[in-house]
Amino acid sequence: MTTGFILWRELVYLVAIATFILGIKRLGSPATARSGNQIAAGGMAIALLATVIGGGLHNWLLLVIGVAAGSAIGAVAARRVKITAMPQMVALFNGMGGGAAALIATGDYRSLLGVGGASLSGGEVGTVALSCIIGAISFSGSLIAFGKLQEVLPGRPLLFPGQHILNGALFLAIIVISVVLTIAQPAMATLLTVILAGAVLFGILLVLPIGGADMPVVIALLNACTGVAAAVTGFLLSNTLLIVAGALVGASGSILTQVMSQAMHRSIPKILLGGFGAVRTATGDDK
Repeated sequence: MTTGFILWRELVYLVAIATFILGIKRLGSPATARSGNQIAAGGMAIALLATVIGGGLHNWLLLVIGVAAGSAIGAVAARRVKITAMPQMVALFNGMGGGAAALIATGDYRSLLGVGGASLSGGEVGTVALSCIIGAISFSGSLIAFGKLQEVLPGRPLLFPGQHILNGALFLAIIVISVVLTIAQPAMATLLTVILAGAVLFGILLVLPIGGADMPVVIALLNACTGVAAAVTGFLLSNTLLIVAGALVGASGSILTQVMSQAMHRSIPKILLGGFGAVRTATGDDK
């Protein structure tokens, strides 16, 4: 790819980034929210086109199938979903974004191993692990949030003794394994699969104890996590657009989480750890 072509792509990315920022700005008011959504969607179309043309892609058939299938599913879902069911649709789509970030990081890691994994730096491997952890947690946690809001799962907090200790131990184990992978790669590349599985399990265990009333805050928090995972993956791929778009989602999701928790007069740690809404017997046992 020539330098001029790369410069052209980056300029198109800059236009797309401007539309994302403008779209988010206009989403702040009901009067301009529709146009803001349309502007941001147009920016995404521009970004996708620039990536396709300038990304050095080889398998066009799979790309076309993926874009067509994703566009069709998204359009049908958005038109058919009731306004009261919007939170669970957001949770479901957000989970797909987190899962995509984790899969892209995993695929890129496998690809780099195929062309000489011994040359990978600790920073590169650590970035892969971080993207996989955050993306997988967002993926599984968002699916649990969707299940609770859709009443596929019980909306009440699902608690068991020692739950927080187990969650803490699991998260610590994920971090330790990630450090081992960073140091010992590529000899222990299979540890990435263990990290992904552990992160998926952690996301499930993290959201299960949270009641349905707190779920909108959790969805906003997981949305921020998906943005961070996308930004981290952008650093891995040296993709400016992915970095900025992920940072925008992460920042806006974090602000929304804080605003919603303040409106409910409940701190984020209490929401994540409190099991608010659990039914207790006279002896204090959870049901």
